[in-house]
Amino acid sequence: MDHSSALRATTRRSFLTTGGGVLAAAAMPRAALTGSDASSLAETPEKLMAAAKPGKLLIGVFDPVFAELSLDQMLAKVSGYGLEAMEIGTGGYPNNPHCPIDELLRDEGKLRAWKKKFEDHNLLLATLSCHGNPVHPNQQIAARDAETFRKTVLLAERIDVPVIVGFSGCPGGSANDTTPTWVTYGWPDEHKQALEWQWKEKVVPYWKQAAQFARAHGIRKLALEMHPNFVVYNPRTLIRLRQEVGEEIGANCDLSHLFWQGADPVEVIHFLGKQNAIFHAHMKDTVMFKDNISQCGVLNFAFQPQDLAQASETFRAVGYGHGANLWKDVVRAYMEVGYQGILSIENEDPILPGDVGVERAAYVLKNIRTELLDTGAKF
Repeated sequence: MDHSSALRATTRRSFLTTGGGVLAAAAMPRAALTGSDASSLAETPEKLMAAAKPGKLLIGVFDPVFAELSLDQMLAKVSGYGLEAMEIGTGGYPNNPHCPIDELLRDEGKLRAWKKKFEDHNLLLATLSCHGNPVHPNQQIAARDAETFRKTVLLAERIDVPVIVGFSGCPGGSANDTTPTWVTYGWPDEHKQALEWQWKEKVVPYWKQAAQFARAHGIRKLALEMHPNFVVYNPRTLIRLRQEVGEEIGANCDLSHLFWQGADPVEVIHFLGKQNAIFHAHMKDTVMFKDNISQCGVLNFAFQPQDLAQASETFRAVGYGHGANLWKDVVRAYMEVGYQGILSIENEDPILPGDVGVERAAYVLKNIRTELLDTGAKF
């Protein structure tokens, strides 16, 4: 059966319950550059336990995917997957379903009890995330997101979490704008002028102040996600902000946003890693549809299953956009540059939503880590 026939013959329910990457890939549009050979990698509980010893790269998950679960329910599920770490949202776009930050900052007893829940499930609370737009041209939105960042720094200081993840934000194109303006092309000249204004008047001043505040509270790793529609969207713009602000600025290296921009993930890791500029790593894949790219280019993203037939790309769980061999190269590259953070699964897969995608990504990553350890890879 060819890919187009498989797409017609497979219901959405079968997409959500299929057991392997090859079957899931077969159900995609025929031109998808996809496929996972994860099933060829061996997994045993003993090997996974060995891989999770202190000093090894821990595999975790970002919590918004479990927004409908209570904290206790989520931690039990994550622990049951054999994962070892958590990234917890404190506000901003992902909200804070498992982190009542105001309450935790007010009440030391509740804070201790909250943190102990992670310890009781043998999960490292590794990262706090407050993805927002603190330089938004709407001053109410900017102030709200800047305050969420400030509270996140104070919480991280209290519970000894070293990394805060977020977005760089995006201002308007002038002092009179009311909506963000993402500029990536410097012509006509007014676009170049707008970009220069954004960096000089809004982005650099805010992040200098934010980094100073974080530094004063012992937080020296602000991991900005390189994301479209924000001024930091690729390694070059990340390094520009780091050079302007200081070494507190680093990357949340979410490769899903770089795949569709045409970047080589291993080269990105080596480039940023050599500058000690990788503070966090979201583990999320992107599938590329070659025929649609040929017709429409890459600026043609889909977020919903009904839009996939016309899409150039969409997010997938790890191993469902690129095979396990590429992801093995990615994990090896993190080892090679001495990355000290966690591998944090973020699932935004429209075909394998929720905990289904988390479980599939965890399977791929745990097997890759085991294979690399068995072949003598060093951290």
